[in-house]
Amino acid sequence: MKHTILTTALIIALAITTTTNAQVGIGVSTANINPSAQLDVSSTIKGFLPPRMTAAQRDSIASPAQGLMLYCINCGVKGEPEYYNGAAWVNFMGGGAAAAISLGSSCQGGIVAYIFVSGNPGYVANEIHGLIAATTDQSSGIQWYNGTYNTIGVTGTAIGIGLSNTNKIISILGATSTNYAAGLARAYTGGGYTDWYLPSQNELNMIYLNIGPGAAAPLTNIGSFPSVDYWTSTEYYSKYGAWAQSFGDGSLVAWSKSVTTCYVRAIRTF
Repeated sequence: MKHTILTTALIIALAITTTTNAQVGIGVSTANINPSAQLDVSSTIKGFLPPRMTAAQRDSIASPAQGLMLYCINCGVKGEPEYYNGAAWVNFMGGGAAAAISLGSSCQGGIVAYIFVSGNPGYVANEIHGLIAATTDQSSGIQWYNGTYNTIGVTGTAIGIGLSNTNKIISILGATSTNYAAGLARAYTGGGYTDWYLPSQNELNMIYLNIGPGAAAPLTNIGSFPSVDYWTSTEYYSKYGAWAQSFGDGSLVAWSKSVTTCYVRAIRTF
């Protein structure tokens, strides 16, 4: 018992001495610690890993010290290292910290309407990626085709396929034009971006699920989606039809490419 007490006291004494007086070296001998450094870390195979947290967690830190450093995991698309300059959180270049990205955030010309999850094409662990919807409709009624019946072959419904669907539609129906749905979506240049497209069946359905009446927390800043049908870029297995998403009851309906006119809302990925 006496031995245990003495040992514990010795450990505490050493810890206090190291904390208050000694320089600390990791991967470097005591003799080679840089005299200007309190902590000197040397490695060619590993790096320094600061605390990682969301912007909300960062902002909940009470009275952050000037110079406090961390990594914000949802600031910007890929996150960023930041420090507190005594008045605000800034990036390591001294500029303003990137805005946190979440569902409903303003981002790259539109509103984040869906965030990719594991299994979605485009998902990257520890990064924020997803679908951005334009804040307004590009049309309140336009045909899916441009006057010529063609079997395009864009029957893909998955998240992530809307861009390739749109590219293929445009390649067959002709140069980007505003007289058919996919061409109109591509012609949109919100935020200065030129990669907007007509969403696939599942992409538009996921957006509906985040803003429709059944959404847990419906997005309210994405621009009004009236209870009407919106064209998708997914063809209905023939040269005559294509799928549309109802923003009234959430159903998918197949309409004639030429007879029916539906709304268009362009999206893009980030």
